[in-house]
Amino acid sequence: MTIRTLMSTAAALTALAGPALADINIGASISETGPAAFLGDPEAKTLRMEVEKINAEGGIIGEPINLIMYDDGGDPNKARTFATRLVEDDEVVAVIGGTTTGTTMAMVPVYEDAEIPFISLAGAVEIIEPVKEFVFKTPHTDRMACEKIFEDMAARGFSRIGMISGSDGFGKSMQAQCKDVAEASGVEIVADEVYGPQDADMTPQLTNIKGSGAEAILNSGMGQGPAVVTRNHTQLAIDAPLYQSHGVASKQFIELAGSEAAEGVRLPAAALLVADQLAEDDPQKPVVVGYRDGYESETGEDVSTFGGHAYDALYILKAAIESAGSTEPAAIRDAIEATSGFVGTAGEVNFSGDDHLGLTLDAFEMLEIKDGNWTIVE
Repeated sequence: MTIRTLMSTAAALTALAGPALADINIGASISETGPAAFLGDPEAKTLRMEVEKINAEGGIIGEPINLIMYDDGGDPNKARTFATRLVEDDEVVAVIGGTTTGTTMAMVPVYEDAEIPFISLAGAVEIIEPVKEFVFKTPHTDRMACEKIFEDMAARGFSRIGMISGSDGFGKSMQAQCKDVAEASGVEIVADEVYGPQDADMTPQLTNIKGSGAEAILNSGMGQGPAVVTRNHTQLAIDAPLYQSHGVASKQFIELAGSEAAEGVRLPAAALLVADQLAEDDPQKPVVVGYRDGYESETGEDVSTFGGHAYDALYILKAAIESAGSTEPAAIRDAIEATSGFVGTAGEVNFSGDDHLGLTLDAFEMLEIKDGNWTIVE
């Protein structure tokens, strides 16, 4: 039998078996290592875990997912390079990622130009305001965090506050958003301090805030900085209560700051951190409990809201591909934008043409750290 005959026979057998399945190439650029690894590591683990689960159950519209994931280390330049590679070399149909605001914003022009749907996992409102046709995000915005925190401060009778913010992209964005909504929220910012991402002591800035007459303090930041702020706040015996952003919504923050120093700290976060405290009829409960239990069983680590952002993005994308019945990027984009009533770890998502976040302020829970753990503020 000749080589040509063998090839013809193989082709005939393939035809009889039906068309071969083509993997659905889904891209990801995640900060799995580097200064934002506490965000990116659970995101990467979640994506691998859930893609494996989806493929074991038959994939999406009968086709397996091929997850093509790069570690950008939190470097915007690397993120942009990987974005170009995902589009030009890997031929992805959609992308999840952008662990930080900086890496996300570096990638946005690439995906907009290529018309590839992109679901970001970062917090800044600038990612989706103004609306960009192919860009969506799953975490609550920094602006929403400001509004939720100021709402809680007003309920406690605090109107004069001090701010201390990280100089990273998220910290600067939230600082600006809080200033923008302060007056409308009945809050006066009487002190405004900044620290660098590598600073190991914030006592000078907190001493200035302590002397300003601030009734409460808000730290907008992520990474190591908020843990240092929390420890210094306790060391200086500042009476004004401390609020943090959703950028530290994980058990790791409590461990870094120390449970004694973190006691009483409040922040807005997704219900994922307090899954067992939700009412039995809460539609989020089975989602957050299921994801939490699966993640902790698979990794042996505490769940965080950051992994939850990746979970939501992947299942929003899965539902969109199923709804579109297509792996064409334009069809997927349209189906993502039509997402309605999707219950994820962050809340109920309802996208529209002028809202590529799809979450309301009610999706946030106000949490307080008590006895080394998260509790819902009643």
